[in-house]
Amino acid sequence: MSKLTLKEMITNLLHLFLLPMLLFVALFSSQGIAEIKQEIKIAYLTQEKQVPAALSNLAPFIVDKGLQGALLGIKDNNTTGQFTGQNYFLKQVIVPLSADVQDAFSALLKEDYQLIIVNLPVAQLVQVQRLNNNQALLFDVATRNDAFRQTQCLSDVLHILPSRAMRADALAQYMLKKRWHRWFLVVGATPEDELYAQAIRRSAKRFGMKIIVEKKWLHSYDARRTAQSDIPVFTQVDDYDVLVVADEQGLFGEYISYRTWLPRPVIGTQGLVATAWHLAHEQWGAVQIQNRFRALAGRQMEEEDYASYLAVRAVGEAVTRTKLVDASQVRAYLLSERFKLQGYKGNPLSFRPWNGQLRQPVLLAAPTSLVAVPPLDGFLHPKNELDTLGYDQPETQCQ
Repeated sequence: MSKLTLKEMITNLLHLFLLPMLLFVALFSSQGIAEIKQEIKIAYLTQEKQVPAALSNLAPFIVDKGLQGALLGIKDNNTTGQFTGQNYFLKQVIVPLSADVQDAFSALLKEDYQLIIVNLPVAQLVQVQRLNNNQALLFDVATRNDAFRQTQCLSDVLHILPSRAMRADALAQYMLKKRWHRWFLVVGATPEDELYAQAIRRSAKRFGMKIIVEKKWLHSYDARRTAQSDIPVFTQVDDYDVLVVADEQGLFGEYISYRTWLPRPVIGTQGLVATAWHLAHEQWGAVQIQNRFRALAGRQMEEEDYASYLAVRAVGEAVTRTKLVDASQVRAYLLSERFKLQGYKGNPLSFRPWNGQLRQPVLLAAPTSLVAVPPLDGFLHPKNELDTLGYDQPETQCQ
């Protein structure tokens, strides 16, 4: 047997004594981290929706709109949580059409869920908010109601989607840049259409536009049958630069483009639209999240998916920074100047402390292309240029 060199003897000693000790320390440390990992419970509350009458067979009804975004947010939070000592869990509550949403919400409160994503229409959001009594922090990922941001203030609710006023202001900024000042406004028959029209009127006044003509689209029109005949007659009005459509249900707006008496662009709820998210958005890392969402859900990301994703990521950011999960403490951090959230839109996102609205750029998009991302250059604000969209603090009764 050959004699061992000094180097070989030292190496053997390391293998015999030090490596087992290092393995023991590593195992003990991993067990310790697992034992102290912080658990964060988030609930996702929605109700089954009645399938609407299809305007087009090209737009299938999506049953899990919003939920898939929350699931992607949980996945991203847990990726970060491996290094920060947190584990995020999402409880999915999808209430059947025949059941009561208020009962489901009360059950979540009894189970001590303090962070709840609410994907519900306006009336039901108000119902659960009244039951809440500041016990939980609610993330509204479905409504765009200006009243919640301006007069009907909900102190325990954070609103993720852009409001109607924010969307209308985004369109008005672009119209002002293009010098398309004269508008022809067409309003549908639903209450939501009138709310959108109110936002358009406000933005027109705010940015110095002039609504030349306003007309109501009546139930008597059958857009699919008489698009070629009725729409040209309906749109024979004084000269204008753009036609603004207020048709949130999509009952007639898609038939307006290319059929007007005058050759003019269409904007509003159809044509050039203002939206929180769009399939054509690719800047600021958006391609990466678009691809990851498509791999997870098997479809394109919708606005509600994006809003739910941001809600979960906002919770993750707050808990990572503060190590707190109490609703009031999370809310305080989210409304503070310290909170910043990357939303794949260039500017960091934050919440307006006076009404809980998420500040964010708004995408202006045609069906398959991104046109602009307001706030546009030149629209200035003394504190935050994102506050040029929607109700600013002096304009709201919320505090």
